[in-house]
Amino acid sequence: MDSQTKRTGDLLDLIAAGRLIGFVGAGKLAGSVIRGLVLAKFCSPGEIIASEPNESLRAALRYEVGIHVTEKNAEVAGQAELIFIGVKPAVVLPVLREVASLLNEKVVISLAAGVRLEAMEPIANARFMRAMTNTPSAICRAATAIARGSRTTNDDVDLARKIFSAIGVVVEVNEEQIDAVTALAGSGPAFVYTVIEALAEGGKKMGLAPDTALTLATQTVLGAAQLASESKLSPEELRKLVVTPGGTTAAGLAALEKLKTAEGLIAAVEAATKRGQEMAKENL
Repeated sequence: MDSQTKRTGDLLDLIAAGRLIGFVGAGKLAGSVIRGLVLAKFCSPGEIIASEPNESLRAALRYEVGIHVTEKNAEVAGQAELIFIGVKPAVVLPVLREVASLLNEKVVISLAAGVRLEAMEPIANARFMRAMTNTPSAICRAATAIARGSRTTNDDVDLARKIFSAIGVVVEVNEEQIDAVTALAGSGPAFVYTVIEALAEGGKKMGLAPDTALTLATQTVLGAAQLASESKLSPEELRKLVVTPGGTTAAGLAALEKLKTAEGLIAAVEAATKRGQEMAKENL
């Protein structure tokens, strides 16, 4: 057994024994992952340490979730066995330089969009990975993709899978595909919320009370998504189960096609992907 494999095996044992999982940065996305891990009982609040400059976020995580929160990135990097980087993309590389000496041979998983492994790996002798997840991780409904770095071991990937499987669905991709994942899974919830909002507005326009329309729109999207996940039928097959020729659904779908709604959603994913690629060039 080589030293890296042994360290990863030891890391699993250490986490199981209550040693710390660290988050450098605990804002919207990282905070959602923290909440999900606690909700899923993957680890206890006492097994998580996070650094966060925002005082209100620190207070929320301390009192609502129960984890240890600090202002000092070095405290997290020094104490944690596994470290997530949850700061904004423009800050990732400066933060890594700040704590580089404390990351030796540790597993470091970046949650940031637009910062390549090739930019991170020269900074510290850590086993870097990237993970793109989304805010539904807070309720254990995340969609996550992980990408390995040049020093990543198979055991490291297994560890990442265990963590993200606890809070949702996880797949492995090549890093070249991460920008598309960022657009689809990372930004995707915002696109879906726009769909929910539009459906509710349609209901209101046709005479429903605002709260009734929003409740029905939200549950309709939730139910449709769950059926798509559990039935294993394609979206086209599921759509056919709803449509009656000449009926109400057919009329609605014709309106969507006329307004090129599907093309708009495709364009949203494409635009978000391209922005991720641009950010990667900015953060070399």
